[in-house]
Amino acid sequence: MVLKPRTGNQYSIRKGEWSAVVTELGASLRELKWQGEDIIVPFDPNKVIPCCNGWVLAPYPNRVTDGQYTFDGEDYQMPIDEFDRSASLHGYAYRYMWQLEDLGESHVMLSWRSPDLAGYPFDITVTATYALEEDGLNETFTVHNNDSVKAPWAFGIHPWLANGKRSVGADITPDNEPCRLTIPCDTHVTVDEHLLPTGEEPVSGIYDLRDNPTLEGRGFDDAWTDIVDRDADGGTSAVFTRPDGIRVTLTGDKTINSWQVCTGNEIGAKVRQPGVAVEPMTAYADAFRTGKDLVVLEPGDDYTTRVTFRADRV
Repeated sequence: MVLKPRTGNQYSIRKGEWSAVVTELGASLRELKWQGEDIIVPFDPNKVIPCCNGWVLAPYPNRVTDGQYTFDGEDYQMPIDEFDRSASLHGYAYRYMWQLEDLGESHVMLSWRSPDLAGYPFDITVTATYALEEDGLNETFTVHNNDSVKAPWAFGIHPWLANGKRSVGADITPDNEPCRLTIPCDTHVTVDEHLLPTGEEPVSGIYDLRDNPTLEGRGFDDAWTDIVDRDADGGTSAVFTRPDGIRVTLTGDKTINSWQVCTGNEIGAKVRQPGVAVEPMTAYADAFRTGKDLVVLEPGDDYTTRVTFRADRV
C-alpha cells in the first residue's frame, strides 16, 4: 500500500510567477511562492503542521476562555487545547481532512462539513477556494448554515509570512527585526497572562504599527482592531516588507475587523517559524463569549470572507 502524506493529498496550483500547495488536512496553505521565493513559511507534508501554519481558523479564530460559551440560551463546552492558558484554540476545521470539490491548473476548492460536536453541534459547511492569478493568490471562504437553528461564526487564517531567511529558534528574532509591518488599526487589544482579552486601548509606543515601523524591539502575540484606511470596497491591508526588498500585501475584505500578529518570540525553538504570523480575522479572541463582531448565521445563511496575497519588490 502506498501511503499518502500525513497531511493528506497535496494540491499544487500554478499561474505565471506564482505557485501554491494546499493540503487535504485542514485545507491548509502549505506553500506559496512568487518568483521562486517563499512568501509564507512552508512545512513538511509528512509532519505535524508546526505552528498553525496556513490553518483555516473556523468556526472561530484565536482563543475561547476555558472553552466555554453561551449561545442562544444554551451552554457549550469545547475541548481545551492550551492547558497552560485554559483555552480552546482556533476552532475545529484544521483537524479534519477536507473534501476536494474542484481542481484546476490554477485553482483548488475544498469543503468541510462540521460533525455533530458536543462543543459545536451546529451543522455548517465551509468551502475554501484558492485561486492564483497573474498578480497573486485570491482566497474565498464561504460558510453555509445547513441547520434549522442559528449558528455562531467567526473566522480567520494563519499564514506565517516568511522573512526571507531560514534561521531557527532565537536566531529568528534578529532576522525579523529589520522587517517592516503596517497594521492599519487605531486600537490594541490588551490581554492577561493567558493571552486572553481584558480590554482595548489606543495604539501607542510599540503597538502603533500604522506608519510601517521595523519590528526592532517589537515582540507580539497581539490583536488590533478599529481598522482605518479601508479601501473603496471596505477592504483592509497589512503590509510586510522584508530586508531583501520583497513586500507582501495581505488584504482582507470588509468582513475583516481585526488583525493578529505573532512574531513567535515566546514560542518554543522547535516549532518557531522564520517569519511573522499576520492573521486577518472577522473577530478577535473570545468572540464566542463576548459577542464582539460575532456573526450569527440564520438557517440557510451564507457568509463569505475574501483574502488576497500580493507581492512586489521595493
